[in-house]
Amino acid sequence: MLVGPDRRILLANTAARDLFQAPMQGLSVASFLRQPDSLSALDKGFAAAQAGSAAPHPAEARMFLASGGREATLRVQVAALAQPVGGAVLLVTLRDVSQQEDAEQQRRDFVANVSHELRSPLTALSGFIETLKGPARSDPEAQAQFLDIMEREAQRMSRLVGDLLSLSRVEALERVRPRDRVSLVEIVEATLAALRPKIAEHRVRIIIKDDGKLPAIPGDKDQLIQVFHNLIENAVKYGGAGERVEITFERLDSLPGMIGPVQRVTVRDFGDGIDAIHLPRLTERFYRVDGHRSRALGGTGLGLAIVKHIVSRHRGRFVIHSVRGEGSSFTVKLPTG
Repeated sequence: MLVGPDRRILLANTAARDLFQAPMQGLSVASFLRQPDSLSALDKGFAAAQAGSAAPHPAEARMFLASGGREATLRVQVAALAQPVGGAVLLVTLRDVSQQEDAEQQRRDFVANVSHELRSPLTALSGFIETLKGPARSDPEAQAQFLDIMEREAQRMSRLVGDLLSLSRVEALERVRPRDRVSLVEIVEATLAALRPKIAEHRVRIIIKDDGKLPAIPGDKDQLIQVFHNLIENAVKYGGAGERVEITFERLDSLPGMIGPVQRVTVRDFGDGIDAIHLPRLTERFYRVDGHRSRALGGTGLGLAIVKHIVSRHRGRFVIHSVRGEGSSFTVKLPTG
């Protein structure tokens, strides 16, 4: 927008009018840039214009705006134009930096979460090493017990590092769609074979529902095995109280939001279910409904985040549905072409 020497708006483009959802021309700029930092940037701009600076470095500020049902973070830049007859004119530029701010916050949260997840087992290992060097030096029974715990904590760190590397690889390839053809039925069968000991341990019955022979689809075999390994293992571990897990394969001619035929695979358990308040956040990194139980069962808090990114790479959709007391279903929808 252009601001005249009387601090009234001479001209505002469509983006500015849409941002503030109001006519702006002829009104005081202070009606829109109300926050002290923004007004201070305007003062600096007028001071630079009056000093005769034709192209000074723009004054900058940040402001927060509630617009269109959301809160936006704006970077305000104020530059003095060459002073025309009649007084100084300022060019005020507003840039929405909300996405950059959100990305930076997510990065900080991610680093903090990784640090916390690694610090806990490292602290435990350090404590047991100190004990083994001291009070337990001559106690074989205590040594065996502590070494078992240390092994579990080391395995926990190894799983976490493995999932972090996996997530990094998935994100790096997210814009590259797979070209190989794979069978989802064969992928799930291979996953069930790998999980057979865990399924037996939890005494869960697997029920397969298949509506006929499904054609191969574009996919990355290793990544899709990872998807169904996460989903089936979670169903067995967290929904095992229901004593059965259903895996349903379907081929659909179309689905809203997707182009062409779709294959849909749903992994359903009949356990305790998940409160609705948690569902929107389940695919966030390190988000856990029950953190203590998740860690006790070997979870890293990254599994569903990895699933979401892999499904996105395949141009698919990932949907979670759960009812408290009835169980949960995790559905992967993938295009066939």
